[in-house]
Amino acid sequence: MATQKLYAGAKLREMRQRLELTQKDFAAKLGVSLPYLNQMENNNRPVSTTVVLALAQEFGMDVTELSAGDSERLVSDMREAMADPVFADDAPPLADLRLTASNAPALARAFLALHRAYRQTHERLASLDEALGREDARIQASPWEEVRDFFHYCDNYIDAVDHAAERFAATSDIRAAAIAELERGGIKVRQTEMEGLRHYDAEAQVLHLSNRSAPQTQLFQMLLQVALLGQNTLLEATLDFAKFQSEEARAIAKIGLANYFAGAALMPYTRFLEAAQACRHDLELLAIRFGASIEQIAHRLSTMQRPGAKGVPFFFVRVDQAGTITKRHSATRLQFARFGGACPLWNVHRAFETPGRFLRQLAETPDGVRYISLARDVSKPGGSFGAPVRRYAIALGCEVRHADALVYADGMDVSQDSAYEPIGISCRICERKDCHQRSVPPLERRLTINTDQRGVLPYEVS
Repeated sequence: MATQKLYAGAKLREMRQRLELTQKDFAAKLGVSLPYLNQMENNNRPVSTTVVLALAQEFGMDVTELSAGDSERLVSDMREAMADPVFADDAPPLADLRLTASNAPALARAFLALHRAYRQTHERLASLDEALGREDARIQASPWEEVRDFFHYCDNYIDAVDHAAERFAATSDIRAAAIAELERGGIKVRQTEMEGLRHYDAEAQVLHLSNRSAPQTQLFQMLLQVALLGQNTLLEATLDFAKFQSEEARAIAKIGLANYFAGAALMPYTRFLEAAQACRHDLELLAIRFGASIEQIAHRLSTMQRPGAKGVPFFFVRVDQAGTITKRHSATRLQFARFGGACPLWNVHRAFETPGRFLRQLAETPDGVRYISLARDVSKPGGSFGAPVRRYAIALGCEVRHADALVYADGMDVSQDSAYEPIGISCRICERKDCHQRSVPPLERRLTINTDQRGVLPYEVS
């Protein structure tokens, strides 16, 4: 099998600019000529083995980052944007999208931001009678989507926050450490009969936690409050770096970072990674050991992307009963639809039918990549009789080449072609011609309509 050439011009350029080096100085440190570096930065030449070794030795760079990064995400997101009917007659070929993602990632992100603004403007015009006369009827990115994309392109791993949480969790009793940290700030913790999960009374300096919540939920909320108060400087610095467009997005992101700190403190990176590898990623065993929920464990596994100490690259997604994606992250080549729901052939949707059980699935995407996927329903009780129960399903998975690292792969014949179910991302960018669950035609295919016959679909995909 031929060795795949590595083109990582954008990564090289970003690293050089971060180190504040000229091309001449950077080339000297890498042991290559200036023209050669220029060609690599512009993706006219692949990154050589000599340069890869120099990056590791001279700068301590995790060279796996060269082949990871944003390229696959950008390509997936641009393909989905191009599936918009407005581009129906002018959609560029996939090769052009890959070139743009590799050579001009900033341009790709700008295009995605522009398309997002277009969608929001279109949706606002569709309900013009409601928008007319409103002072806040302005065109700007949805704060929620802006924050979602921030974490998406950070690989769902925030290094400084993760390290700070790990340092905080150095003690063996994390609950006692959280209470002690709050008490050092003059804050008392009280269990209260209340509807929500947490309420901090800044004036009285009392943190109220719902006595209806499970112990692990109460601990998580305490750690979140520790982050908001004790790690405020770090969180604000991270927010400054992100440069959000609105105060709403910044506020949502701050809560997200505080949640990240709480999860990373509850499941410290090094200890959690070692435990996950030792039990072959058994979610139930990890939940017991770290006092966390199944969903928290699955979400944490998807963040294990620390340079130099990466875990298995997982994807993680949570959907509601309508199939809408409410949480999504992928450290794999599988990317999720930015708008709408997930592929109906995916086992995450069947999890609602088998509450309390793990469902396993071997799946193959249209690009030929094969995955093992684990799905389970997660219910969030209201805490009292008659209170509404929030029901979701989560999925966690990785490429099948990592199957040996998962206890859930035991007994599955990953070598059998017929064992893999075909799944996609969204119908508009899925090119499968014979899918019985297709909702709309694929973007880049011509259709044949025969009024004299009808198959599963009212058209045939050429």
